[in-house]
Amino acid sequence: MHDIRKIDIQEGILDENDHIAEHVKEHMEEHGILVVNEMGAPGVGKTTTLKNIFKHLKSKPYVIEGDIESDLDTKDLNSLGIETHQINTYGACHLDAPMIEHMTHHVHFTEPGILFIENIGNLVCPAEFSIGEHVKMLVSTVTEGSDKPYKYPLAFEKADIIILNKVDLIPYLDFDEEFFTKGVRALNKDVPIFKVSGKTGEGFEEVAAWLEEKAASIRP
Repeated sequence: MHDIRKIDIQEGILDENDHIAEHVKEHMEEHGILVVNEMGAPGVGKTTTLKNIFKHLKSKPYVIEGDIESDLDTKDLNSLGIETHQINTYGACHLDAPMIEHMTHHVHFTEPGILFIENIGNLVCPAEFSIGEHVKMLVSTVTEGSDKPYKYPLAFEKADIIILNKVDLIPYLDFDEEFFTKGVRALNKDVPIFKVSGKTGEGFEEVAAWLEEKAASIRP
């Protein structure tokens, strides 16, 4: 009788996405482009955060906007002279690497700079998918409450930088900053946390400087 052997062949369901993500990252590095994956729930001020960062940025910004529907933010940024391209998912809760790879072929990278990818408003799915980024930038806000690191740990665990927005509203809210920070540090010991206000512009100069330092690190 012939020996019969059963061989299990397993492949990660995200392997193909991750392979394309690495290709995107390498392609962007060839152009001297730092890729920033901006994540956050709806209403935290992701687009307002970008607009405030751009005021202090020395590198040329490029933007890919991800939304389920509409192109309102893309029109807004284009009106400011920022080259911005739209991806609509029509239901999908996150962007993935194939979407970004396709869109990067439509962006005119005329000089080294920073590509900001504003992901779909969601604290769950975007954290699970690599899209070719060098930096995962998580925007949170005091109006969400101080419990978000405890309820959505993966996003905070994977973040390379955390922006706590709308700090000008702290006097009017029951936001427990110590509790919030303790939750972040339990997941991500060394991640920098920048306190900012999209309304007043407070704190964004420091965020821009941090990003500039990261951008310089990938360039010859």
